[in-house]
Amino acid sequence: MHPDPSNRVSGNPGAIALGRRLFFDKRLSADGQRSCATCHEPAKAFADGRARSIGAVPVDRNAIALANLRLSRWFGWAGAADSLWAQSIRPILDDKELGLTPEKLRERLAADPALASSYALVFGTPAAGDASELVLVNVAKALAAFQETIVTGRTAFDDFRDALERGDAAAMQRYPLAAQRGLRLFVGKGQCNVCHFGPNFTHGEFDDIGVPYFAEKGRVDTGRYGGVATLGASPFNLRGPYNDDPVRAPGLATRHVEQLHRNWGEFRVPSLRNVARTAPYMHNGGLTTLADVVRHYSEVDEERLHGIPGQRLIRPLRLTPEERADLVAFLETLSSEVVAGR
Repeated sequence: MHPDPSNRVSGNPGAIALGRRLFFDKRLSADGQRSCATCHEPAKAFADGRARSIGAVPVDRNAIALANLRLSRWFGWAGAADSLWAQSIRPILDDKELGLTPEKLRERLAADPALASSYALVFGTPAAGDASELVLVNVAKALAAFQETIVTGRTAFDDFRDALERGDAAAMQRYPLAAQRGLRLFVGKGQCNVCHFGPNFTHGEFDDIGVPYFAEKGRVDTGRYGGVATLGASPFNLRGPYNDDPVRAPGLATRHVEQLHRNWGEFRVPSLRNVARTAPYMHNGGLTTLADVVRHYSEVDEERLHGIPGQRLIRPLRLTPEERADLVAFLETLSSEVVAGR
């Protein structure tokens, strides 16, 4: 694993241990009732199994599973953060989620001898002596160091891919025929690999796939459109003073992100790794099963899509019931156990 250059404690064993402890610590919430693990449960592949997560109150979006986040460029359903540590700050401060202030966070950290000692060992200064905003950033960087260790393991698809590469016919035959047919659809008729490609099965960007973006009646979730605005205004983005990477200190990628009208209704294209273990699906949790997801793409209503007709990537696939079943069979082979802390 390559460390995140914007986070000076990325890959640091002490920071990983501190981040793991903080991840499960309910004192990161204002009322002491919730932790990061409330919405990102290890037993549920670091998601929560809900359509929309519940913090202090129900929120607008589905909890993104945390495995392989270290491979991302943008974070959150709308890409409102450009680093994993900056993304880790948002739920701590959000009144709908953990709702803690930087001042209260510093107070609680400094009051616990074990946490205070770990913080000082990792960051070189005592929490009680650091500015509250710096403590917030450092806590987020420790949380990110831990989250970077959350990865997916080998899958049946990985075994099949490697068997193909070495020409091992016996090993290839162990991969289900339905999954093989589904793989052909994935890279052929379905063209799913246009957006879901590479080892993590995502291009890491955003798209409008015809999922309603009303958070509730009369109120919309602006998706990437609002995410770009939030990213640009954040004091914690890579253009700010907390970026530890001297090369990327100007945050050039962030500087050149533009807020475009077509960004309305665009949401993160998630990784398909572990997709069978992270239902329900989409930013609003509106699709319950993988079969529902495949049916959505088979029957997507083009009238709901933004963008210029003729240039849209999304179109109804018109799959037969047998093809839909084969595609689900393939997607199910992309899942494995999740490991953390390595």
